[in-house]
Amino acid sequence: MDRRKKAKFIHEGRYVAEVEVELIEDETGWAPYLSLDEARKLDEVREALRQEDMETAAQYGRIYELRPVAS
Repeated sequence: MDRRKKAKFIHEGRYVAEVEVELIEDETGWAPYLSLDEARKLDEVREALRQEDMETAAQYGRIYELRPVAS
């Protein structure tokens, strides 16, 4: 069983969080997958963004604010 790091982007409202997670690689047909702790981390970030709690969300990774670009 191998593990590798990957950036996941969580989009909620006008914010995006870039969160590094650890993916598990193995011989099963389910690979790659997240551990339960990694999945919970993504859920916590999503909920923090939903509530616009940037302090909590920033504990897990980079936070970006999306703004429209005039065309």
